[in-house]
Amino acid sequence: MLQCTAVTLLPPDAVLRLTAPGADSSADPEPYVLCELGEHDSTPTGPHTEHAAYLRPGRTPDSPALWFFWTGNGPQLTHRAETAPWCPAVLRRLDSGLVRRCALFDHHTAAHSWDVTDPLGDLIAEQLVSGDSPEG
Repeated sequence: MLQCTAVTLLPPDAVLRLTAPGADSSADPEPYVLCELGEHDSTPTGPHTEHAAYLRPGRTPDSPALWFFWTGNGPQLTHRAETAPWCPAVLRRLDSGLVRRCALFDHHTAAHSWDVTDPLGDLIAEQLVSGDSPEG
């Protein structure tokens, strides 16, 4: 399943939460966020799914992380920034022993993170393969 292509600007109140005392001040937040869910229904009329973007980790790897949820855009934008626990789903590959946790929040809609592909991210990653630099 392809990743949702929704993008939105972070409202000032969400940016303030990210830069508040106690927040990770090592990096300034990006002014926009991308939905990290798989493709989903997000039409303004009828039933819809909120878009979701990961903003900041919790204090420990297992503690809830800060997420930004939104629907609509422009004057119809509704949003909230809140902590959400991690999805408890785990993918185990018996042949290799690989164990992967879902990288989305609990009760997310659509597919788990291991089933979501980001073609742009994959394209960028291909360009970063060692020995494949612009200098040759």
